Amino acid sequence: MELLYIEECLKEAQKSLKTNDVPVGAIIVKNNKIIARAHNCREKKKMITGHAEIKAIEKANKKLKTWRLDGCILYTTLEPCLMCYEAIMQSRIEKIIYLANSELYGYHNFINNNKNISKFKFIENQESINLLKKFFKNKRK
Repeated sequence: MELLYIEECLKEAQKSLKTNDVPVGAIIVKNNKIIARAHNCREKKKMITGHAEIKAIEKANKKLKTWRLDGCILYTTLEPCLMCYEAIMQSRIEKIIYLANSELYGYHNFINNNKNISKFKFIENQESINLLKKFFKNKRK
């Protein structure tokens, strides 16, 4: 079964080449069934979030009618970048299977190797903190 999912990822990646996008494909599987598939479309759509993983997550959300993708497995042809990795974690996908390492943008190497992030600045603001605390207190009653 896993070989089928890998083949489907590769088919999706091929589609990216038609629009001069980086050839990345992704599929999401739940209960041994493909529920979403996507490929990179950043160049085609002129959108930074046009990554295969993000698009596959959006399609899975729509199909399942929830943002929670518990019990799902994401297959992708390239190690997810930090943006995609965070979306994967936030969506609660159970497992990531990727077919190639990304030396430059892969989430494992990103923090240590990326020179685009120069500084972070934290300004503690009690109003912001209280707003968040109140929201979650009301949600978790």
